Amino acid sequence: MGKKGKMSRAEKNEAMWGLLFVAPTMIGLFVLNFYPIVYTIYQSFCKTGDFGRGNVFVGLSNYEGVLTSSEFWGSLVNTVKYALIEVPFGIALGLLLAVFLNRKIAFRSGYRTIFFLPMVAAPAAVAMVWKFLYNQQFGLLNNLFGLNIAWISDSNIAWISIGVIGVWSIVGYNMILFLSGLQEIPHDYYEAAMIDGASGIQQFFHVTVPLLSATTFFILQTRIIGALQVFDLIYMVMDTTNQALSSVQSVVYLFYKYAFTNGNRGYGAAIVVCMLVFIMAITFLLQRAEKKWVYYD
Repeated sequence: MGKKGKMSRAEKNEAMWGLLFVAPTMIGLFVLNFYPIVYTIYQSFCKTGDFGRGNVFVGLSNYEGVLTSSEFWGSLVNTVKYALIEVPFGIALGLLLAVFLNRKIAFRSGYRTIFFLPMVAAPAAVAMVWKFLYNQQFGLLNNLFGLNIAWISDSNIAWISIGVIGVWSIVGYNMILFLSGLQEIPHDYYEAAMIDGASGIQQFFHVTVPLLSATTFFILQTRIIGALQVFDLIYMVMDTTNQALSSVQSVVYLFYKYAFTNGNRGYGAAIVVCMLVFIMAITFLLQRAEKKWVYYD
């Protein structure tokens, strides 16, 4: 930097090349993230014109329709119910698997791979397998245990069945994150606990759980956000003719139905914006609680 605060020729060249290198990323963020958000908010104040042409400004009409719709609130309840199954059970099972597979056992890498496979499996393949398992007439679950349960057609249990698939799909991802956290815990803590006479269970609750609180909080926050945006699982497992669809459809599924099936993109955009506000409120509360929940060693 020059005496008067001016950049030298070399510094200008360095800054120019730096901007050129980050330009593709910045353009991608704008095109794929920032612009769609702004345009969606704009569309939420509009109604699609005749024959799908243009947008007609209607003010808060779409938001009034959404917030007074029993269908929207029912979908929000369904989404929260799904999150209440997927998030806590996915975290608990992921932690238990991580603790078990962090030990020196035979075929440890193979077990890790098997549990992580659902994360890399194609969603369509996952849906086909679970629809076969849940089939009331020739499904594996009913035939294996001699049952006659409509797992995804009974509105009383369909949301639980969908939640089970969600847990199965995400537990491997949670396990990998917990494994990375476990490997960062110094072994000295466990040696000190053993010297003090702590059992394996006591070590788990008084050493492992507190020192994994940062990892647990990260998984909790990201999985709540992910679970509240569930769509593909419901879309591929539940047929449109399924009588239990209304009891499991999520907010994002409702958005898809109005925006792309019914062609009412303004109303669909209002649904998405309302859901965005809800997720932001949950995230804000979690961030406020972080200092009380998370232990940094």
